[in-house]
Amino acid sequence: MSLIAAELDIPLSACHRLLADLQRYGYVRQARKQGDYVLTTKVVSMGLGFLSSAGIVDIAEPLLERLAQTSGELVRLSIVDEDRLTWVAKSQGMRQTGLRYDPDMGMDARLSCTASGHAWLMTLSDERAFELVSRQGFGKPAEYGPKAPTTIKALVGFLHAARVRGYAVIDEVFAPGMAAIAAPVFRRQEAIGVISIAGPSTRFSAARARELAPALLAAAAELGPISNASSLFGRPALGKG
Repeated sequence: MSLIAAELDIPLSACHRLLADLQRYGYVRQARKQGDYVLTTKVVSMGLGFLSSAGIVDIAEPLLERLAQTSGELVRLSIVDEDRLTWVAKSQGMRQTGLRYDPDMGMDARLSCTASGHAWLMTLSDERAFELVSRQGFGKPAEYGPKAPTTIKALVGFLHAARVRGYAVIDEVFAPGMAAIAAPVFRRQEAIGVISIAGPSTRFSAARARELAPALLAAAAELGPISNASSLFGRPALGKG
């Protein structure tokens, strides 16, 4: 509790009352008596309910499913929320069978080592991109792959290459043995989200990435104009007349 109080910069007594209220309403629980507090699935349910009511899943689902069928891989959508990029929807290609748990859903993408992060950063100025990465940090070695950039100078190469080709490509950058490509979703020349395709490096080769790039870019271009229907993509465009 003392760590939470320090992080929030509030008195320990106020933190105790806040956690007690959250626990009473079912949003947190203690892992053990006088132990750490953890979030409950009620928080997850609330987030999913918001996504559903905002319409983003309904809007993006056909596009993500079509791209997943074409690629046979995991396709994900992330949205820009001020200084964050959060994964909100996905579709799994037919190559995978059985129940799949994706722990990244609802989490912020690590900007320095994910294809989604690179795809968003490539749309920003170098100064703005470096500001966001410096604020979030590069993470610990266990949180990224063996080829991940760990300095601003190394990140520059990834972003400049992504701008030239029009989409981001990574291989063993986010995680060992994993590769991905990602493209930004634009609305009125501003990146409002990112669509990515990811799979094992053994079958997601550089040649396969180039083969899938046109379908990825087409899906991103298609989602941009229809994104006005969702409040998650920012303020809807004003009507004329």
